[in-house]
Amino acid sequence: MISSTTRLTGLLGHPVAHSKSPQMHNAAFALLGLDYRYLAFDVEPERIGEAIAGIRALGVRGVNVTIPHKVAVIPHLDELSEEARLIGAVNTIVQEDGKLVGYNTDGIGYLSALREETGFDVAGKRILLLGAGGAARAVAAQMALAGSEQLVIAARDIDRAEALAGHLAAYADTRGITLHVAERDLASFDLIVNTTPVGMHPHVDDMPIPVEGLESRQLVSDLIYNPRITKWLQAAEERGCKIHGGLGMFIHQGAHAFQLWTGSAAPTDVMRQTVESYL
Repeated sequence: MISSTTRLTGLLGHPVAHSKSPQMHNAAFALLGLDYRYLAFDVEPERIGEAIAGIRALGVRGVNVTIPHKVAVIPHLDELSEEARLIGAVNTIVQEDGKLVGYNTDGIGYLSALREETGFDVAGKRILLLGAGGAARAVAAQMALAGSEQLVIAARDIDRAEALAGHLAAYADTRGITLHVAERDLASFDLIVNTTPVGMHPHVDDMPIPVEGLESRQLVSDLIYNPRITKWLQAAEERGCKIHGGLGMFIHQGAHAFQLWTGSAAPTDVMRQTVESYL
């Protein structure tokens, strides 16, 4: 039952129709008997300021933030956590006594899932990230802090790739390149990660980069979780690569947000089962 004391949480993104966050979080709230509900809000980029003002005015407990708003929300917030400040992007907002605080649980969620599901340790490894947006910033920052030997950022916009590489240069050996150069040099990396939305439902036939340069010794990872295994991952697996999908990251980053909003540990098993049942 929804009551007059029900706390509202949700998702800000564009688009959001593909998201399974409402099913995942609402199942977790129900299991723990928490008087919370989670909704998805499709917010066009030019209206993100209005959306944040609405959260503040209505006393919304908190929201997740996804593509394309993870950087754009920052000027509208009161404070940032240490991780969000380093990453330069926000994926979770919490409202405390009228103050909006931005957090980022993407990077730590990704590394937790990567270790849990593949046993891969980024320390001392050469890593290629495809994309230079909010998700790339989060994953790259955590990898830099975790001791990666080299982080190479590849994007269509070389200026964005170089800017992100420069931002993390104090923490790791970083470089920004174009997708064309990345395609040419694919074989020189231990791990290749797609942080872009290319290949996400409903555009499931799209691929962020050709796979012809991949070798079977490499690990190929995609942050997308819908579809569970993207066409790009399927193609990499056909070349003998070990692959890793985005569902684990999705669960772990959501679990951290859940605890920030409610103060309760998230039931990750139920969250995973719920999402898998909808994919």
